Amino acid sequence: MTESSRQTAFSALMRVERDGSYSNIALDAILSGSGLSQRDKSFVSGIFYGVMERRLLLDYNIAVYSDIPLNKLDKEIVIILRMGLYQIFFMDSVPDSAAVNESVRLCHINRLSNASGFVNGLLRSAVDYGNIKLPNPKKSKSKFYSVLYSCPESIVRLWRSSYGDDITKEVLMSLEGRPPVNARVNTLKTDKAHLKQSFEKSGIRAVYSECTDHCLKLENTGAIEKLPQYRQGLFHIQDTASQLCCQMLNVREGQTVLDVCAAPGGKTFTLAEMMNNKGQIIACDLYPSRTGLIEKGAERLSIEIIRTLTGDSAVMRDLPKADRVLCDVPCSGLGIIRRKPELRYKEDPGFDTLPELQYRILCNSAGFVKEGGILIYSTCTLSPWENNQNARKFLGEHEEFEPYPLMLPDHIKRGIEENDNELTLFPHLNDTDGFFISAFRRK
Repeated sequence: MTESSRQTAFSALMRVERDGSYSNIALDAILSGSGLSQRDKSFVSGIFYGVMERRLLLDYNIAVYSDIPLNKLDKEIVIILRMGLYQIFFMDSVPDSAAVNESVRLCHINRLSNASGFVNGLLRSAVDYGNIKLPNPKKSKSKFYSVLYSCPESIVRLWRSSYGDDITKEVLMSLEGRPPVNARVNTLKTDKAHLKQSFEKSGIRAVYSECTDHCLKLENTGAIEKLPQYRQGLFHIQDTASQLCCQMLNVREGQTVLDVCAAPGGKTFTLAEMMNNKGQIIACDLYPSRTGLIEKGAERLSIEIIRTLTGDSAVMRDLPKADRVLCDVPCSGLGIIRRKPELRYKEDPGFDTLPELQYRILCNSAGFVKEGGILIYSTCTLSPWENNQNARKFLGEHEEFEPYPLMLPDHIKRGIEENDNELTLFPHLNDTDGFFISAFRRK
């Protein structure tokens, strides 16, 4: 591989570290202007996501081999060391000598020559030792899991106390590697059989999803937005958990549906397709830039029943009564870490503030549900404070609502005991994002 490949990976990692950019946005922006071959782009992506996903483990090993405390090292040096260690520990296709030498070369390219000896010595020590260093699990299982799976100890402790060690370990293991890419078929324009055939003619592997109807799992797609099937509006990308959430809302043609935290619009689009583009969907979000994403997506998909509104869903008042209300609230995102690995390193996941905000949005949204109407509360996180506790608090304080049992497909597996109107989806059980769904009916 060329040195420009590693320099490209370094630049993308620095953008995430320095600017707080989302990983996929930072990488796409860097790769689009790189001029690299597809082979080299794959190499860059492998290093980039590998370092993002293994950061805590890599940092632990840097600290073991370094005489200088990690927080005293320049960020640029830390990233070069992470890249070098990742290649040594996890990339069998890269000789150890190349990993060391190219890391030293990165120092010179980025005007860090004074650190080249330090980088060379640390990486050679890691090569000589030959094994990844880990904490002693007998002293602290949470610390051991935290380093082994590069997930903050606070999250590991949350999951262990909430779901037990077995589920925690399985969830942590599911964070490794790239997540599945699922396409929701636009049934207004095609069906899954014809779309599958079209993908396969384009060299894309497409497999029917077992989790939900009208869904294809894709491989070898390249840039999604450049696919002719995408430009023709034949599908949109949406995880099966979100598709299942829409299915639980049980929408019908001609209904009025309210999606209170709708951007970027995936669930709104799926609901419109389930309604055969007949009825009315009001899609709300906080900023015009976000509702603009919904409008753009609806136009691409030829959906005509969506009307967007900009405003704060915790306090909005001037909305019509709806047959169905979807309240998919802002959350800590612990269920989508494998899609956005940078989420695991947020200094403040929002555990102290998010449940209250979510509950206010839920309570305000409940006021727009017609008698006999259905209200769904959902998150893409794995945190009982944001999930089951909010759902049960809502029923305890709103006598006008009753639990609405979820009619789950036979193949959907429950990982924990919950009420019939609640479902926590775990990635390792159903090959979905981590997700929570709860349903209520106005009496």
